[in-house]
Amino acid sequence: MSPGKLYGVGLGPGDPELMTVKAARLIGQAGVVAYHSARHGRSIARSLAAPYLRDGQLEEPLVYPVTTETTDHPGGYEGAIADFYELSAKKLAEHLDAGRDVVVLCEGDPFFYGSYMYMHERLSGRYTAEVVPGVTSVSAASSVLGRPLVQRDEVFTVLPGTLPAPELARRLADTESAAVLKLGRTFGSVREAFAEAGKLDDAWYVERATWGEQRIAPLAEVDPATVPYFSLALLPSPAYASRVDGANVRPAPAREGGEVVVVGLGPAGPEWLTPEASAELAAAEHVVGYGPYVARVPQRAGQQRHASGNRVEADRAADALELARAGARVAVVSSGDPGVFAMASAVLEQVSAGRGAGVRVRVVPGVTAAQAAAARVGAPLGHDYCVLSLSDRLKPWEIIERRLDAAGAADLVLALYNPASRTRVTQLASARDALLRHRAPATPVVVARDVGGPEEDVRVTTLGELDPSTVDMRCLLIVGSSRTRVEAGPDGAAVVWTPRSYE
Repeated sequence: MSPGKLYGVGLGPGDPELMTVKAARLIGQAGVVAYHSARHGRSIARSLAAPYLRDGQLEEPLVYPVTTETTDHPGGYEGAIADFYELSAKKLAEHLDAGRDVVVLCEGDPFFYGSYMYMHERLSGRYTAEVVPGVTSVSAASSVLGRPLVQRDEVFTVLPGTLPAPELARRLADTESAAVLKLGRTFGSVREAFAEAGKLDDAWYVERATWGEQRIAPLAEVDPATVPYFSLALLPSPAYASRVDGANVRPAPAREGGEVVVVGLGPAGPEWLTPEASAELAAAEHVVGYGPYVARVPQRAGQQRHASGNRVEADRAADALELARAGARVAVVSSGDPGVFAMASAVLEQVSAGRGAGVRVRVVPGVTAAQAAAARVGAPLGHDYCVLSLSDRLKPWEIIERRLDAAGAADLVLALYNPASRTRVTQLASARDALLRHRAPATPVVVARDVGGPEEDVRVTTLGELDPSTVDMRCLLIVGSSRTRVEAGPDGAAVVWTPRSYE
């Protein structure tokens, strides 16, 4: 006898008419219909599927042992739930082994925070399994609210309300639109996160979307004591909101006082941030930058964050100047120092091109990657040195090689930024060969990776023994001059330094 087939069937958000034709057909044909329920025995999923059930079908209630995190199970809540899923999978496997097809009912979509997925991961490797998608609660909420989730190039983010409020606030600030699920007891911290991200006034509360007793209200006006689990917070498309809510409103004129402050964050964590930089970040109304750098900025209530990719420096600078031209105080962030291969020159280039007329631009320095790497090993930058990027994305390699030759002939210590990447795998070997025309193979080289970060690795080698395959984009190299020395410190670690005197 062939085993039965497992189906995970999405029922949609609550309105029976939003169930798919395929879902209704499979429910009626199944030998076994399984559904989750609480201890009281009532199941929302079963009530939605009830019109399509037939006489003679076997029903398999999967009754949760706990519905809150309070339990006397020796493994705690997670242990109790894991045991429950294992037992439920065993029950379904017995039906499948007997040749019966099993439909597991799931509100919304089975793979979108759905209860079915835990059966799928335990059984799909042993039995044929098919998932029937359903309309999600997010799509339903957008529909009943009458506002689109996203348009054009906007970014939409789905978040669980169980995230810590600071993390939730950071993610909300970094996206244009969002849905936050799993409210109930988390509602207070979720609303706090929206306020912290400066987006509470634009957010909506949707409860039991498409059900007869659905409720819609501005998120800021909802009493936390009235919020059930089947609700969500929605931040719809800002482009649509601005067109509809401001259709008859003239754009506000530029106000006085806008400025762009380009801030250096240092090479890693908050310990590298200067007090001046911290103060500027705290005072900014908008933070603009490459996504990972924006994520390093502590969230402040009401502050808007604008994260973007690594190769749109000009667009980022233009956007910052436009915000400031309207009177806002904008911080553009860079790792290390903003004036070293970073955003300060990108902003000033846009100003030179005529953007941001009348906007003040200031630059707040930061600890550079070269300084951080040098400090880890001693003082290799103790005398004259040259800072050079090996990236040929913005300048031809011929220019880079000519400058390497000049620095090598001048006997300068070199700090080499952007030594390699996934697409640039030959440049470092060429740079090493260019320097070996002027330096001895025994010249000290510091290879510093992720200085100040969780994967920090700093090692000392020589120019002759440098292996380019061990270097990636997160590395910075310091190549010594003829006078740079390497000595053993008290703990045996290498100390690299360049004398200040030529005597």
